[in-house]
Amino acid sequence: MTRRSGSCFRWCLVVLAVISALCVSGPPLYWKLKRGFDSSSISCTPCICDCPPPLSLIKLAPGLVNLSVTDCGKDDPDLKEEMEKQFVDLLSEELKLQKTVGEEHIRHMNITFGEARRVASQYQKEAEKCNTATETCEQAREQAEALTRQEKKMTSLWERRARELGWEGE
Repeated sequence: MTRRSGSCFRWCLVVLAVISALCVSGPPLYWKLKRGFDSSSISCTPCICDCPPPLSLIKLAPGLVNLSVTDCGKDDPDLKEEMEKQFVDLLSEELKLQKTVGEEHIRHMNITFGEARRVASQYQKEAEKCNTATETCEQAREQAEALTRQEKKMTSLWERRARELGWEGE
């Protein structure tokens, strides 16, 4: 079944290719055969045109013809001032601009550094508070241990005395 459908598909493709070729090349061949293969018998008469002459750029836009680089921006005072600057002036202006950008960068870095110092100082204070609280807790624990040892000694002493006087305990 698949072999039969494959061959049918191939035949359909061949028929489609032949029809496409005839549609593309058919009309030119038809006119060639109808007129004949002799091209010398066909002659064209010269064309008679009453066309106006082509429009020139001067007539279309008269302002475009006399444009030059020196005329560019002559009415704009800012652009005119910028165009009249010398190369050295432009370089010095560029250096000033770079200096200004550098100063802004340094100012920003100083602000960031100051903020970092402030935060570090705050963390240092918090760490010192934590250390102080830890030391206080440690001292209280040591005192509690000392009191517990003293209490055990006293308890042991009273228990020994009680046993000497005849107490048998629990």
